Amino acid sequence: MTTSATAAASGRIAWTWVLLSSLAVAAFAVAPYLTANLRELADSSSGSVAGNYVNAAPAIRIAFYTHIGGGGCALILGPLQFWRGLRTRWPAVHRWTGKAYLTAVGAGGLAGLVIAPCTGAGLIGTLGFGVLALLWLTTGALGYRAIRRGDVAAHRAAMTRNFALTYAGVTLRLWLLLLTASQVPFGTAYLIVPFLCWVPNLVVAEWLIVRRGLPR
Repeated sequence: MTTSATAAASGRIAWTWVLLSSLAVAAFAVAPYLTANLRELADSSSGSVAGNYVNAAPAIRIAFYTHIGGGGCALILGPLQFWRGLRTRWPAVHRWTGKAYLTAVGAGGLAGLVIAPCTGAGLIGTLGFGVLALLWLTTGALGYRAIRRGDVAAHRAAMTRNFALTYAGVTLRLWLLLLTASQVPFGTAYLIVPFLCWVPNLVVAEWLIVRRGLPR
């Protein structure tokens, strides 16, 4: 197998993993909030996050649900934006799903800024999740501005960074699973992940951007 063929196969495997893991988190992490109320989730064995918001003001609870909904939609739509076949064969579908994706990012990011001070991870969580939300919104806006002026390369670079931040919804849960499986208490693990869930993602995104010769 040639080097280019190997790289193409590796890219397909990576994209498939990202797609399946994103869909899994959207299905299994977001769905409970659509089928049960916060009190029920807070009282369940896995209700640590829901417990932070169950007694919050109505505006905070609305923002919490908006963040979950926006993040879930972004996870579902995001991998499709990197599907070359969709971009080349059905560009109109790519554009409309891209608009829906950025709308989900906008709603989820603004809501994330609202709920960041309410996280159970204290100041670390407020900073980590707050910066994540701010960068999520900023890279989405930069990606939109780039494609509006016809700068496809800058658009691809910005959206690579943006989806790396969207994918924090997956890596956060993977890190929590890994840490708790290593006998780290959930409360301690939740103090670690506010930055750990997205900083390595951005490092990988920057590596991909350099590798593909996109604007830095």
